[in-house]
Amino acid sequence: MELSILYRGPLASCDYDCGYCPFAKRRDSPETLRADRAALERFVAWVTAQTEDRINILFTPWGEGLTRSWYRRALVDLSKTDHVGEVAIQTNLSSRTDWTAAADLSSLALWCTYHPDQVAYERFVARCNELQEHGVRFSVGIVGLAEHMDSARRLRADLPTDVYLWVNAAEGHTYTDTEAAPWTEIDPLFPVSRFPHPSQGHACRAGETVISVNGDGDVYRCHFVSRTDPTERLGNLYDGSYRAALRPRLCPLTQCDCHIGYVHMPELGLYETFAGGVLSRIPAGSLRSASSAGTGPR
Repeated sequence: MELSILYRGPLASCDYDCGYCPFAKRRDSPETLRADRAALERFVAWVTAQTEDRINILFTPWGEGLTRSWYRRALVDLSKTDHVGEVAIQTNLSSRTDWTAAADLSSLALWCTYHPDQVAYERFVARCNELQEHGVRFSVGIVGLAEHMDSARRLRADLPTDVYLWVNAAEGHTYTDTEAAPWTEIDPLFPVSRFPHPSQGHACRAGETVISVNGDGDVYRCHFVSRTDPTERLGNLYDGSYRAALRPRLCPLTQCDCHIGYVHMPELGLYETFAGGVLSRIPAGSLRSASSAGTGPR
């Protein structure tokens, strides 16, 4: 079986202070940090033992994981595990990158987000250059707010051409065609993010070959369904009860507006667009042929 897992443990602390985020500048208690470390180590041990499966993993912590040694160690260890295909983490790239030298770079990837009001431009680009020099696969993204346009253009000009710069549509914002055009020049796949995707009654791999797992090992089809309906629990990772619940499912939510959700909707064809980098948001090949993906009727 091939299984993609989105893991989110108790960690909810971050070193950034983004105004829209409830976890900004939050500090976890020592007890929470110990619990998060124990939960992650348990998860890594479980993945390591699943030698009959092919497993892909994306860590999606509420906070910033790479400032914690146990996330860096988990990424290194999992990257070296033969039956792990891709292992990635969402990060603001605020911490050092030298730890990646110990990883298997054929498996490791980073999903990096640039926050212009939180970090000096030069510092962020320097981190990206370090990753490039180390041979680490990564994507870089920014939120498509008007005040971020100059930073996004500068970033696109300064990043290597083979590094994908994605643009997330700002939550709750509607873009006119005129407003969307410059963002699409920066990110040919911006049309995929521009509109929420109608999803209720639509097929999704979540709950079949993609699952969401929390620190206790409880399994849900995806982060978003579990947030709206905790009774949608499919079982537990560690007692194996989730396996019997894996099957094709239709989405119960009205719409899906986040890449980690809608990328798994077969109708959008994004598994082909991001082949080999579905979880890390790294497209395969040229974006010229991929730019029409996911732009059909809504």
